Amino acid sequence: MRSLLIVDDHDGFRAWVRDVLTGEGFDVVGEAGDGRSAIEAARRLRPHVVLLDIQLPDMSGFEVADRLAGTAAVVLTSSRAAVDYGPLIGRSPAAGFVPKADLSGAALLAVLAGETT
Repeated sequence: MRSLLIVDDHDGFRAWVRDVLTGEGFDVVGEAGDGRSAIEAARRLRPHVVLLDIQLPDMSGFEVADRLAGTAAVVLTSSRAAVDYGPLIGRSPAAGFVPKADLSGAALLAVLAGETT
């Protein structure tokens, strides 16, 4: 089972993701609502995976991903399409990107396996 930290500034989205991914075999070990909390939680909880919203209130998900590089696999997510971020997703140390509308355990596992970005 993979441990997961959910990072998003919307409580309702975090709750929905927790329910979906827990039901699909992930162990959700924590949640964070901003970048600073995400970095602290990732260092304290040591999850295998960080599901990271790109648009956070205090810093971008890209900056958080840079700071977490090497500590956990980061999968970026957003309500916006990947093309809206141009080359930023590909340049980040994240394993890939899953649009919020397509988020599922299978989609997350596909990104982690390198099958999609």
